[in-house]
Amino acid sequence: MNDQLTESDIKKIQEEIDYRKLVVRKEAIEAVKEARAQGDLSENFEYYAAKKDKNKNESRIRYLERMIKTAKIISDKSKDDEVGINNTVSVYFEEEDETENYKIVTTIRGNSLDGRISNESPLGRALLGHRAGERVFVQATADYGYYVVIKSIEKTGEAESDRIRGF
Repeated sequence: MNDQLTESDIKKIQEEIDYRKLVVRKEAIEAVKEARAQGDLSENFEYYAAKKDKNKNESRIRYLERMIKTAKIISDKSKDDEVGINNTVSVYFEEEDETENYKIVTTIRGNSLDGRISNESPLGRALLGHRAGERVFVQATADYGYYVVIKSIEKTGEAESDRIRGF
């Protein structure tokens, strides 16, 4: 895996693990017990559905624990005038003659439909460490790249609305 995560990402993942272990796991075990008590397991759809939900929760817990264990911790600190993780950047695309705003986040929180791009995406990687007013080349593929201009940088930090996928 080796995802790049910030300390706040680790904290949010741990919160989800704790919630799944303390709340969801208990509910799932109780649902399995109730379904099992209904009688014949060979034709008991509720039992199989409850088991499936319980296994899905356990699988998610293992996935998140493995993610934390193998994560590479990165800093979300940056200079006041440079693009860093958790900063909102206004970017002018020269080819389209359009300006768009993006928040640079780690891969686990990336969601381009919500205006959050990964620090490992071509655009995110190109913007990191640059300043407002700079013209930056974005290498999209081996054959194609384009220029953007950083219009402004907003040091936003992490908002409560930013969520880890699945939580």
